[in-house]
Parts: sequence; C-alpha cells; structure tokens
Amino acid sequence: MIHLGDCLDILPTLPDQSIDLVLTSPPYDNLRNYNNSSEWNFNIFSKIAIQLNRVLKDGGVIVWIVNDATIKGSETGTSFKQALYFKDKCKLNLHDTMIYYKNCYPFSCSNRYYQNFEYMFIFCKNKIKTTNLIKVPTKNQRKTYSTNRLPNGKTVKTKYEVGKKTRTADNIWKYEVGYQKSTTDKIAYKHPAIFPEKLAHDHIISWSNKKDVVLDCFVGSGTTAKMCKILDRKFIGIEKDKTYFEIAKKRLANTIWKLSYLINQENIKKLYTIN
Repeated sequence: MIHLGDCLDILPTLPDQSIDLVLTSPPYDNLRNYNNSSEWNFNIFSKIAIQLNRVLKDGGVIVWIVNDATIKGSETGTSFKQALYFKDKCKLNLHDTMIYYKNCYPFSCSNRYYQNFEYMFIFCKNKIKTTNLIKVPTKNQRKTYSTNRLPNGKTVKTKYEVGKKTRTADNIWKYEVGYQKSTTDKIAYKHPAIFPEKLAHDHIISWSNKKDVVLDCFVGSGTTAKMCKILDRKFIGIEKDKTYFEIAKKRLANTIWKLSYLINQENIKKLYTIN
C-alpha cells in the first residue's frame, strides 16, 4: 500500500513494532527540489527517526541511504549527525556502515577528489533478526591461509575455508546508474533521484524474509515498492508529492499485472534491472 501524504502525519498512525525493515532515502540536505514539495532539516529528521524507531520490530533493520551537501568547500556532515542520533538518542545498534558506489562519471571539482558514493547506514533494534548475507564467488580457492594483525600488532596466519566456492560480499556495493541502467521503467526517470532496483533488491533479501513488512517513508518513484512485490514482501510506502505518488502507483500496478503472467523465477527476474 502506498499512502499520499506527509510521513510526519502518516507514520504516527502505524502500530508500534509493526515493521520488519525500513528501506529509504530521505531528501537529504535539500540537494533536489522534488517539485518544491520537500522540506528537510534536522528537526524534521529527528521526529521521523523517533517514529521509525517506534514502528520498528525488535530485531528489525533500518537502511538509511544519505549523503552530504558541500557548502563553501565544506561537507555538512549531516549524514553522520543523523547516524549518531539513531545510535545515541534512539538507542539503535549501528550494525554496519555500507557504501553505495555509483559506477558513473561524477561531477568534476577543481580542488577535491571526485565523489561518486552515498552512505548506507544499517541500524537494528537490539539483536538483528534476519541476515541473509549475499555471497560472491571466491577468487582464490587454492590459497589455504591469510595473515591477520592482532590488537598487539603481531601478525598471525588465518586459515581459509578450503574448497569454498563463495564468500560473503563486502560492504561496498557497486551499481550501474543512469538512464536505462537503474531501471528500464522509463516513467521512473520523471523522478530526479531514483536508486537502482538491484540496490533495493539486495537490501530487501539481506535484511528481511518473505511476507515481512517493509516500509519506505520517502517512496519517490516506487522502486522499493516494486521490488517488495517481486520478492513477496508486504509493503507500506509514503509519498508527499502527488506526481511521484502517481508514478509509484503506476509502476506498482504494472509490476502486479506482469507478475500475473510470469510463473517461474527466471522470468520474474526480467521485471527488474540486474547489473
């Protein structure tokens, strides 16, 4: 279900501890105008954070995807202030600090390195409930040991699990972004800041199970909603702007229609972009 309205009005109507996973990206540092419908400051953020903490189930996860504006040559550091608020004020565990690396040519800058990433803060309430960690192929199966440095500075050999064909992925996730790369849904590009369908896919399968309830309180073009439908999760979305709300509804309706004609999993994968 996708709600049209301000999340500050709709979040308080959701029951306590009713959400398994929050996957969202707020209008951080007002870097986009979103049809002039968004307003963002730390006071608004703190109210939303308190509500997200309230509705999150014990063991649930919040994936908070943000970055910082650069003003007069200095980054705002807003993302870290928000992370510390979740951790210190809401008493959530900072389970991981991940990086969303955009495989694209970034904007040029005369006196600093190119920036082409966003932070993905992973918070959990108490002990994390679900961790379906993504596996990747092991590069060197013949190697039987590695070296590891102890707190006292000494180096010791650490055995590999010999014969394992896969290992747990690292926490820097790389995605192709841009037109027809983040998604093949042309209507989605009417929104100024969509994230890749594969990114939503990877977080949903990592931190939730089938039939779990996923919340995106800044649903935008509806990427999270679409992937939840494909991956058999229940979904709650909130969008303030009516234009983006209609785009999200249309993408979700198209996904439901296509799913009714696709039976096996290989066909279902054709519904979203895999890079």
